[in-house]
Amino acid sequence: MSTQPQWQFVGNVPENYERYLVPSIFGPWAKDLVELARPQPGERVLDIACGTGIVARTVALKLGGSGSIIGLDVSLPMLAVARSAAAAEGLSIKWQEGTAVKLPLINATCDVVLCQQGLQFFPDRPAALREMHRVLRSRGRLVLSVWTGIDRSPGFALLADALTHRISAEAGALMTSGPFALSRAEELRTLVANANFRDVDIRTATKMLQYPSPQDFVLRYVTGSALGGFFATADERAQSALLDDVSLALSKYVDDQGLAFPIESNFLVARK
Repeated sequence: MSTQPQWQFVGNVPENYERYLVPSIFGPWAKDLVELARPQPGERVLDIACGTGIVARTVALKLGGSGSIIGLDVSLPMLAVARSAAAAEGLSIKWQEGTAVKLPLINATCDVVLCQQGLQFFPDRPAALREMHRVLRSRGRLVLSVWTGIDRSPGFALLADALTHRISAEAGALMTSGPFALSRAEELRTLVANANFRDVDIRTATKMLQYPSPQDFVLRYVTGSALGGFFATADERAQSALLDDVSLALSKYVDDQGLAFPIESNFLVARK
């Protein structure tokens, strides 16, 4: 059994999410999402389930102060980190607490609604999509992304398996039933079409995720997600065994540059 690297579970999940997950995962994908949305000067953009705000911040940088941007999330701690990050970057964004299934906006007030890797987590996806449709102006654009199957992302598939065997079935299920829970393109298309959106287009893209090592991948991901509690409270033997399992399973994705493995996402674009 290998020696576990020194790793402190410092800070809270929102801080670690911004520190570890945004640079490696959500930041690069946010650029693609915003490019598909093509926000225009003067438009009002709503970023739903904004987390620490990387999509909203990307829009703000692109628009350069023209237009208005709202970042909405149910988590006040996430919004606090988002507000701090935007202020550090000199960006003007309105941050608002709220749920996707009952948006705190009046009808037909947004030109663009964005949602990066959020729809799969909503307790009532049809209701959330109806709300997105309600707040969009005529011909307004919906642009969202959800991961494809976990089998298309070997790093996370192997991590889910190791979590199940070394930590708990609940920890493993949290990954397979969470981030990768809406992976089929046709299911996604039907949900959106049933919310009365038109011109629904879905495309698939792949990126390589890169980390110094498999152990760094595991530790950076779990500290920035809901898995952190499971890992931090497991005994040291279980932690080390999980890291060993993932390191061995991902060894074929490691070279002298570190770890690199693919992850695949569906992007959806539709109009009201």
